[in-house]
Amino acid sequence: MKLTVKVWRQGTPADDGRFETRTVNDLEPSLSVLEMLDKMNDDIVKEGGDPVTFESDCREGICGACGILVNRRPHGPTPLTPACHQRLSSFNDGETVTIEPFRSGAYPVVKDLMVERSALVDVMDAGGHVQVAAGTAPDADTDRITYDTAELALDFAACIGCGACVAACPNGSANLYLGAKLAHLSMLPIPASERGMRADVMLAEADERFGPCSLHGECALVCPANIPLVAISYVNKERMRCALRGKND
Repeated sequence: MKLTVKVWRQGTPADDGRFETRTVNDLEPSLSVLEMLDKMNDDIVKEGGDPVTFESDCREGICGACGILVNRRPHGPTPLTPACHQRLSSFNDGETVTIEPFRSGAYPVVKDLMVERSALVDVMDAGGHVQVAAGTAPDADTDRITYDTAELALDFAACIGCGACVAACPNGSANLYLGAKLAHLSMLPIPASERGMRADVMLAEADERFGPCSLHGECALVCPANIPLVAISYVNKERMRCALRGKND
C-alpha cells in the first residue's frame, strides 16, 4: 500500500509552517496512522533529514497524547477512535492524506504536529480534584451510591483529555471536556462536598482559556471516549448552581 502524505512542518512556534509532501511505500492496511508516521520518519532519517515531531505514549487509546488532524478531522476518519487506533484501511491505495496539528487558539504549535495543550491541564489543576479527608477505606465506603449512578459517573470519567473536542469546535470550546469532569465529580458523595468551589474555579479557568460552546455538537462526534453530548449541559447546570447557592455549597 502506498500513501501520499501532506504533513505539517513547523520548526518553532514563531515559524509560519508549511506542508511537506512525501510518499510512503510498503504500508499494511492494518497499520495505524501513527505507525505510518513512524515509517515515514524512518525514511526521513535514512535520507539524513529531520523527522516529523508528534506526540504519542500508550498507543492503546488511553493516554490521549496522540491527537492530530487527519484530513482536517480530529484523530481521523473513524468516529470515536483515537489517532493511535485509526487504521490505514480507511484510506485507498495511492490516496493523499493530510496530517496536521490540532488547530485551536488554545493549542499553540510547539513543533510540527505537537501542540501545547496545557490549557486543559490548567482547568483540571484549578479544581478537578478532591481535597476531602475521607478517612480509611471502610469509612469512605459508608457513603452508598446506586449502581446506575456509579456507572454514569464512570462514563463521564472516561474522558482521556485528548482535547479533540476543542479542535473540532469552531469556537474552540472545551465544554465537553469540562462538563465531563464536573459531571462525574458532582455525582459522587465525597467529591460533591466541594461541588460549588470546583465549579467556581474550573469555570473561571475555562472561560479564560477557551471559547463558548458553538451548540453544533461536533465535539461529541470526535470524542474517542464517547463522552455523550449531554455532558455540556452540566457546564451550565454547575454554573447556575454555583451562582444560586455559592461556591461553598
